[in-house]
Amino acid sequence: MAIQASIVTRDMDKLSAPTGNVYESVAIISKRARQIAVNVKEELNSKLAEFASTVDNLEEIFENREQIEISKFYERMPKATNVAIEEFAEGKVLFRRREEEEGGLQL
Repeated sequence: MAIQASIVTRDMDKLSAPTGNVYESVAIISKRARQIAVNVKEELNSKLAEFASTVDNLEEIFENREQIEISKFYERMPKATNVAIEEFAEGKVLFRRREEEEGGLQL
């Protein structure tokens, strides 16, 4: 069984190439990671909502193996940041810049 390293060295020149600026690339990657995380969280919550119990009685609450398996599956998924970095490096992330207008910067 191969152990995957938790720290990966990234070539910052390759990451900054699409934008020409490391900080802009990091901002784009972070926004994409946030989008991925929100989507995964919504998906997980919708699947776990099927198991929601309206009963607060401890005697009637039991361990649900399906719910545990779903939770474990989502825990094993790659982190949103890693997915976003890979997408950005492969050119799969579409981004646009706000251009300067006559009166100043567009916010």
